[in-house]
Amino acid sequence: MNDTISGAARLPLEPEGADFPYYAGIPQTIRSSGWWIVLAATVAGFAALVTPMPFQDGIATGWLRVAAFVGLPLLALAIAAPGRWTAIFGRVGVREVLLMFGFALLNIIITMSVGLAIKAFGTTSGNDGIVDAANLEGLRMANFFAKVAVQLLGEELITILPFLALLAFLHNKAGWGRNSAVLAAWLVSAVAFGLIHLPTYDWNVVQCVAVIGSARLVLTWAYVWTKNIWVSTGAHILNDWAILSSTIFLTPLAASAG
Repeated sequence: MNDTISGAARLPLEPEGADFPYYAGIPQTIRSSGWWIVLAATVAGFAALVTPMPFQDGIATGWLRVAAFVGLPLLALAIAAPGRWTAIFGRVGVREVLLMFGFALLNIIITMSVGLAIKAFGTTSGNDGIVDAANLEGLRMANFFAKVAVQLLGEELITILPFLALLAFLHNKAGWGRNSAVLAAWLVSAVAFGLIHLPTYDWNVVQCVAVIGSARLVLTWAYVWTKNIWVSTGAHILNDWAILSSTIFLTPLAASAG
C-alpha cells in the first residue's frame, strides 16, 4: 500500500489518497541501477513490437510481439523492485470503471478538439493499421481488438514507468519538490509518447506532439488521479476501441449513405 498524501502536498489535479510508488521509500525506492534496467526493458519491449521482420506477421507472431512488449517491462520492474512490482496496479471496482469511462470520454473530447484545430491549419496523417483492420472479418477482427487491448497495457507501461523513473530522479537526485517533479515527468513522458508515434503518422511532428501528446496527458492524468495503471489502461482501451469502431464500422456506413 502506498503512503497517503495530504491536500497540501498534492497537485490540484490529484485527489487526496495514495502517493506514487518507488520514489519516496513507499513501498520502496528503486535504485538508479534498477531504473536503468526498467528503462532498457521498455525500449527492448517497444523494439520487439515494432521492428520489421523478414517474414509477414501472423496471429501467433503478433501475439508474441505484444507479449514481449508487456512482459519485458514487467519483468524488469520485478527485478528492480522484488516483491513490490505490483505497486503500480490497484483494485478495480465500480469507482475505477466509472473513472475509466470518464477519462476516456474526456480524452476523446480533447483529442478531437485538438485534432480539428490542427487539421484546420495544416495536414494530418492517417493510421495505416486502422485502414488495414477495416478489411478484417469475424475471428480475425475479434483477435485484432483483443490484441489492441493487451498492447495498450504495454503502452501504459512504457509511459508510466519512465514517468515514475523521471519523478524519482528529479525528486531524489536533482532535489526538485514533489509536485514540480510530477509535472515535469508528466509533460516529458507525454511528449516522448507522442514522438514514438512518428513512424505511424508519417513523421508528422505537430500531429504527434499536439494530438497524441495531449491524449497522453489525459491518460496519464488517470494514473496520477488513481495511482492505478488499470484505470489508465482501461481508459486507453475504451478510447482506442471507440476510435477504431467509428473508423472501421461507421465511416463505411456514412460513405454508403452519402
